[in-house]
Amino acid sequence: MNTLTFNQTTNTLPKSRIKADSKKRKMEMIVRSKSLSPSDKEKFGKEVEALRAETMSKVGETDARHIRKTYAIYRYSEVAGRAILHFSFEPITFSIGTALLAFSKIVNNMELGHNVMHGQYDWMNDPKFDSRKFEWDIVSDSKQWKFYHNYIHHTFTNVIGKDHDFGYKFTRLTTEQKWNWTHFFQPITNLFLAFHFQWGVGAHGYKVEYLEKPKKQRTKRSLGEYRDVFLKKIQRQVFKDYVFYPLLGGLMAPKILLGNFIANGIRNLWTYAIIFCGHFTEEAETFSPKEIESETKAEWYLRQLKGSSNLSGSKFFYFLSGHLSHQIEHHMFPDMPANRYEEVAPKLQEICEKYGQNYNNGGFFKQFGSVWKKIFIYALP
Repeated sequence: MNTLTFNQTTNTLPKSRIKADSKKRKMEMIVRSKSLSPSDKEKFGKEVEALRAETMSKVGETDARHIRKTYAIYRYSEVAGRAILHFSFEPITFSIGTALLAFSKIVNNMELGHNVMHGQYDWMNDPKFDSRKFEWDIVSDSKQWKFYHNYIHHTFTNVIGKDHDFGYKFTRLTTEQKWNWTHFFQPITNLFLAFHFQWGVGAHGYKVEYLEKPKKQRTKRSLGEYRDVFLKKIQRQVFKDYVFYPLLGGLMAPKILLGNFIANGIRNLWTYAIIFCGHFTEEAETFSPKEIESETKAEWYLRQLKGSSNLSGSKFFYFLSGHLSHQIEHHMFPDMPANRYEEVAPKLQEICEKYGQNYNNGGFFKQFGSVWKKIFIYALP
């Protein structure tokens, strides 16, 4: 006998039950991707690779204009922000100057620095956009970041024990991570990290490079060498934002120092939110090292899809996020100019639907809320 209780007068399920069951079915449909046979996996991979080849064949002057325009936006907004901040005499102009400076730092970090250092514009042969020479406006050293992000993270995305970026080694986000008492405080530590994200990224960078060395080669000296690279970058950034520019303002130094501090904080908070939304939502899957043994390119594409989350929004939102709003596309095509991701996304989504694969996409507040839900849930044993 059917255990469901029907409304006797309408011969239908009660509205509350229909709503609950509908929501449950919807969640199951969203989260669960169809299991693919080996042949279907390869077909999926070939279609994704064909999409990549088609898009990369179009890369050219349009993309060059985009990154040059991005650089101009970054530079002009910085100059304008610093000028207004230096000569502001009341709260309104101070706020405008600080906001412009924060905007400049976000553009430098996201759309410019992150994407240039992925080698997306190396084909231009322009020293200004050369991934080997570019240095960004945060305390993280570019070479250390490229090692642990471009190589480690993008190779072993969401592989527990291999991907040091998953939870940044102090945030527990899955039962596959062993719980310890420090995780109980992760809502607090993550709130602190959000406002100081560049420092977390920088410290994470030199430690990952050290940990990736064979254990026999790990010494206090080698750790010190990696730390020295990080400290030199810190000295450069701290001098620029908290010594040089404030001193140029003379008696206005405290106000300028405060403006720089707030601008850095805004950039840190925004970067944290975008990065965490792209990697740690409820629907983002994790993997064991065993699962990626003998992994094919098609299976690598599937892992990037399942371990990533997208954000829907406006063109300006996409630009401000460095197009990491399209984290799925970025993880699949890290060397593709990021301004192409919006063009690629609908086509990739069609391929995913064809093969019954979950394409994790949602609004900023939905995705960020799900991230913090996990942070609270996995703080407990």
